[in-house]
Amino acid sequence: MQLFKRESPETEYTRMVTAPVGALITQLSVPTITSMLITAIYNMADTFFVSQLGTSASGAVGIVFSIMAVIQAVGFTLGMGSGSIISQLLGKKDVVRASEIASSAFAAAVVFGTAVAGFGTAFSAQLMKLLGATDTIVPFARDYARFILPGAPVMCAAFVMNNVLRAEGHAAFSMIGLTAGGILNIVLDPLFIFGFGLGTAGAAIATLISQCVSFCILLQFFIRRKGIVRLRGSYVARQFRVYGSIIAMGMPSLARQGLASVSTVMLNHRAAAYGDAAVAAVSIVMRIIILVASVMIGIGQGFTPVSGYNYGARKYRRVRDAYRFTVCAGAAVLAVAAVVLVIGAPYIIARFRDDAAVIAIGTAALRFQAVTLPLHAFIVGTNMLMQSTGKAAQATFLSCNRQGIFFIPLIVVLPLFFGLTGIEATQAGADILSALTAIPFMVWFLHHLPDDGQAASHHDG
Repeated sequence: MQLFKRESPETEYTRMVTAPVGALITQLSVPTITSMLITAIYNMADTFFVSQLGTSASGAVGIVFSIMAVIQAVGFTLGMGSGSIISQLLGKKDVVRASEIASSAFAAAVVFGTAVAGFGTAFSAQLMKLLGATDTIVPFARDYARFILPGAPVMCAAFVMNNVLRAEGHAAFSMIGLTAGGILNIVLDPLFIFGFGLGTAGAAIATLISQCVSFCILLQFFIRRKGIVRLRGSYVARQFRVYGSIIAMGMPSLARQGLASVSTVMLNHRAAAYGDAAVAAVSIVMRIIILVASVMIGIGQGFTPVSGYNYGARKYRRVRDAYRFTVCAGAAVLAVAAVVLVIGAPYIIARFRDDAAVIAIGTAALRFQAVTLPLHAFIVGTNMLMQSTGKAAQATFLSCNRQGIFFIPLIVVLPLFFGLTGIEATQAGADILSALTAIPFMVWFLHHLPDDGQAASHHDG
C-alpha cells in the first residue's frame, strides 16, 4: 500500500512542504483519529469487563488508572516534546540531529518508566491508599498494579516512538502499533478474566501483553528503517540541555494530562454533594465529550508535523494555511457533533444509565458542553500551533487554561451561586474563557510570522 511505503528523507520533505495542506493534514489525521478512538474503546472495554467482577474490582481499575495516567504523562511529555522538535529539524533537513533527539527521548522514556515501575512496586500498598483505595479495594488494586507497573518502561517508550513516527509524517505506522494492541486487549480481556479465572490480574496481564505487542510493532519500523530518523545508542545525548529542551516542549502535554486529572477529582467532589446520580451523570458526559473531542485532537496531531516541517523549512505561508484549515475543518466537524449531542442528549445519556435523575442532570451538562464544543477547534489548533513551532511557554500556558486556570476556580465558585446548574455549566464556561484567551496569542503569532524564506524571530517570551 502507498500509505505504508517507505519514503526517502528527501521525498518525505518534498511531500510535507509542497503537497496541498488540506489533503496532507487529512491524510495524517485519519490514522491518528482511528488509533485514538480504538484506544478509547479498549479502555472502556477494560473497565466494562472488570466491572462484571463486582464493585470493589471496578473501583480497583479506577485506582490503578491514576497510576497509568502518570505513565501516560511521562510518555506524552517526552513523545510530544521530541516530536515537536523533530518535525522542525526535518523541515531543516537535519536528519542526524532529529535522530539524536528521538534516541535521547527513547532512552529517557525507558529510564523514567523504570523509575515509576520501581517506586510503584516498592510502595504498592501505601500508593493504593494514597490514591483513595478502601480496605476492600486494595487487594484488587494491588493485583491489577502488579502487572501494570512492570510495563511502565514499555508504555513510555511506545508513546515516544508513536510521536516520532507522527512527527516525520508516518502517522499510518503509529496507527498500526496502537490499534493492534488495542484490538488484542479487547480480545484478551474476557479470556484472561473469565476464561482463565484470573480476575483483575487477568485484565492487567491482557493490558501488559497488548502494550508489549504495540511496542514491538512500533520498534520494528525503526529496526527495519521504515521511517526517517534512527534509534541508536550512539545518538543518545550526554548533555542535560537536550533533555531539558525535550521536556520544555513537552510541558503543554504534561500540563494537559496533569490538570485533567486534578479537574476530574474536583468535579467529582463537587458533584458528590448532589448525590450518586450527579456523579454518574458528569462521569458519563465526560466520557462522551472526551470521545468526540479526540477527533479534534487527532486533527491537531495531523496538523502538528505539517506546521513543524514548514516552520523549519521557512514555508510560513503554508503554516498559516495549515492552521486555518485545521481550525475551520475541526470547527465544522465539531459543530455537526454539537447539533447531534444537543438534540439527542437525553437518549444518549439513557443508553449509559436508565435513571431519571442521571438522565436529567446528564442532559443539561451535555447540552452545555455541546454548545461550546466547536470552540475546541480554535483552542486546540492555537495550542498546537505554538507547540509545533517551538513556542513552549505560550503553548504551556494555553494548555493550562481549559482544565486548570479557568476550570478550577469556576468549579469552586459557580456552584456557590447556581448550585447544580453551576456544576453542569463549569466546563462550558472554561471553554469560552479559554477561547477568548487564545485570540491574542493567535494574533501575536501570525503578526510576527515573517514572509517565506526569512528567518523567524525568537522572542518567545
